[in-house]
Parts: sequence; structure tokens; C-alpha cells
Amino acid sequence: MRWYLRVLAILHRELGQFDLWWSRVVVLTYAVLTGLSIVLFARTTEWSLALFFDMRQAAWWSPLLWTPLSTAAIVWITHRWVPGAAGSGIPQVMAALDSKVERSQRGLFISLKLALGKYLLASWGLLAGLSLGREGPSVQVGAGIMHNARHWLPKRNLVSEHGLLVAGGAAGIAAAFNTPLGGVMFAIEELSRRPEQRNSGLIIAAIVLAGLMGVSMQGNTSYFGIIRVDEFRADLWWPALLLAIACGLAGGLFSRLMIRSLAGVENDRFSRWRRRQPVVFAGACGLLIALIGVVNQGITFGGGYAHSRAMLNGEAGIPVVYALFMFLTTWLTAWSGVPGGIFAPSLAIGGALGNDIALLTGNAQVPALIALGMTGFLAAATQAPLTAFIIVMEMVNGHAMVLSLMACALVASGVSRMLSRPLYGALAQVQLLRLPAKQMPQGPRKEAPAGEPEGDKKMEPTRGPGNSHS
Repeated sequence: MRWYLRVLAILHRELGQFDLWWSRVVVLTYAVLTGLSIVLFARTTEWSLALFFDMRQAAWWSPLLWTPLSTAAIVWITHRWVPGAAGSGIPQVMAALDSKVERSQRGLFISLKLALGKYLLASWGLLAGLSLGREGPSVQVGAGIMHNARHWLPKRNLVSEHGLLVAGGAAGIAAAFNTPLGGVMFAIEELSRRPEQRNSGLIIAAIVLAGLMGVSMQGNTSYFGIIRVDEFRADLWWPALLLAIACGLAGGLFSRLMIRSLAGVENDRFSRWRRRQPVVFAGACGLLIALIGVVNQGITFGGGYAHSRAMLNGEAGIPVVYALFMFLTTWLTAWSGVPGGIFAPSLAIGGALGNDIALLTGNAQVPALIALGMTGFLAAATQAPLTAFIIVMEMVNGHAMVLSLMACALVASGVSRMLSRPLYGALAQVQLLRLPAKQMPQGPRKEAPAGEPEGDKKMEPTRGPGNSHS
């Protein structure tokens, strides 16, 4: 009977801890809410982009007016009411997780207000035809919702605010991409800078549950379908290697350009214009995006999902210059200061590079090279190779390509590191400059360089709301 008494003791110990079970109920309930919110966000953005293309079809010239006006309005609203919502949102979550950020200061980066602002303004960005993705914003939205769970947790619980932020941000990726495993890897590789020892199982369960909510609402299907790949023959090795290097160079250049543009430390004419007149600058960026889109028959508008799917399905009509123009419009969109991410455009750019390499080398395994290109450019731009290859593997159901996707991600990420620092880590440091300056009673006040604004009276290049980007 000893084993029976032992089982009863264990059950009493587990079931008798009300605080423990209440914490689990709260976290998992918020995980469900987060997953449903991200699914709703995804459907809203799809609806917004469809409306934009309907408008463009009715009047081909409409983007020349609508896109710049919308871009300027979005940036004005962002600066005026939700400065912490600018950019993709991943650097904000990383900044909120930084040990230098006090509990009372996390509202600068993560809150329900910022989550709502991100939801509405990113959707408006796609309604304007801008080249942005919803996945980065989903991270900030998810973290903002999950972080709110702290108000309902008992005082004695094993779930830290750090764990809630990690779970919410990763749940955003899992639900947005319909890839629960990718969300877990994103949490490990990008967000979790310190291990959660006592509640890691609950955090992972929350991430997976949010991802499963996306699967249940959107169906257990791959976003881009199934890649039909023959046996990985020897004739694919050298095009794949060429593609990995090309993606590493292009992704490293993209990351470096993004950091230099968004960090606000440059003193060239355009950077000064952006600091002094952010709304006018955003309108100019929107006009350039509209011109590029109109000249290219609209292929660069939006995040590029439709064109990526078309390339994987072997449909013709994607020009060789698509990758270049998508590169430019994605950079201009981010530089303008609107809330929006780079994951979806990065997949489109990488897929286009894979398609171009297939045409250049005459290789028949075009879908395989497109999938490798998606993985390579995303890994190079974010320098998160494991997350990139798992996300693409789950999105295209390319389990037969696991080793090749992983190898391409590692090579491209390694090449990118020779050109640029990690994008999100660098922009997270920029976010930390938005923290209130601490008073330093000892020593003279440091003078600002000639020609630079002082204090908070004018927008500083590294501390103004216009530099809250990703």
C-alpha cells in the first residue's frame, strides 16, 4: 500500500497548490487569446491588401496619391500617439527583455495600447500598398497581450514577466506563420537571453498552444503549399552554394543598410531631413514606393506572399529585377518609419533570388532553389539561421529538404556576419536609447556636437520617436 499512499501524496501536493494551477490557467488562457488575436490580425492585413489591389485595379494611378498620403498619415499618428509602435516590433520586445529596463519602463516598448496601435497601423500600411510584413508586428502584439496576464497572476507564482514576454513574442511568430515549432525556436534563438528554469515547460506550452490556435483557425496546411523535390542530385550543389553566398551578401547588405538608416546616427542630408520633418520624409518615401510599384505593374506592392506562392507553383510573369525592386521598396518602407516588419518581404526577396539563380544556371529544380533562397535571405537579414530554416521548412512543408535548408541558412548567415551586425540586436540597442536619461549629479554636463539638437526640445537622431524601428 505504500505506493498507493505515495501517489495520493503526490496528487495532494500537485492539486493542492492553487496558485500554481491558477497561474497555468491564466497563462494558457492568454496564449489562446494571443493566438486568436494574431489570426484576426493576419486576416485583417489580407483584407486590407486585397482592398488596395481592388483600388489599384479600378484606377492604376491611385497609388501615386493614396500611398504617400497614407504613409505620411501613419507616421504622424505613430509619432503623435504610439511612438513605440514604429518599426517591426521585434527590437521593442528585445529591449523590454533587457536587464537595464525597469519594470515601470516596459510600457515604452510593450503594452496593450501599443499592440492595438500596431494592429491598426500595420494593417493600414498594407492598405496603402507598402512593402511590409505582419510577422514582426505580431511579435509585439503577442508580447503586449501576454504581458497583460501579469495583472491576473497570483503574487506567488513561477511565471516571470520575462517569461510572459518571451511566450507572447514567440506565440506571435507561431500563429502568424502557422508554425508552432518555428515560434519555439524563435524564442530560444532571438528572445530568450536567459533560461527560464522552473517554468520553461509552461512557456513552451503557451507558445505551442498559440500556434495551434492559428492552425485550427487557418487549417493544418502549409502557407506556400508542398514543394515537390526530386532526389537532391549533385547538379544542385553548386547552384545552391552560389545562392547561399548571394543571399548572404544581399542579406548582409540589407541588414547593414537598415541599421545605418534607422539608427539615426548618420548626418547626411536625408538623415537630417528625416529627423527634422519625419512626416514629409515618410510621404516622399511613400511616393517612391508608389512610383516603383506603378512602373513594375504592381508586383512590389504588399509583402510579396502572392508572388512567392506563384514562383513556387511555377507560374511565369515574375521579372528578373523583382528581387532588386522588392529590396528597395522594403528598405524605403522601413526607413519611412511606419509600423511593419521585414519577414514576408525577406521571403519574397530570397525566393526571387532563388528563381533568378535557377534561370541563370538552367537548373530544373526551381522550387527547391526558391525555398533555399527564402531560407538564405531571411537567415542573412535576421542572422537567426535556425529560426529561418524551421519557419521555411514548416511554411512550405519541405521536410525532405531539412539538411539543405539548414546548410543554406548557416552559410548565408555566416556570410552576412562579415558585412553587418545582427539587425534586431542593433535596433534593440537603439530602442534602449528611448529610456529616460538618468540624472548624473557629478561632473559637468556633456555638450552635444555642433549642429545636433540638445535635450528633449528637439528630436534627437537616436532618441526621437521616429527612430523606434525595426
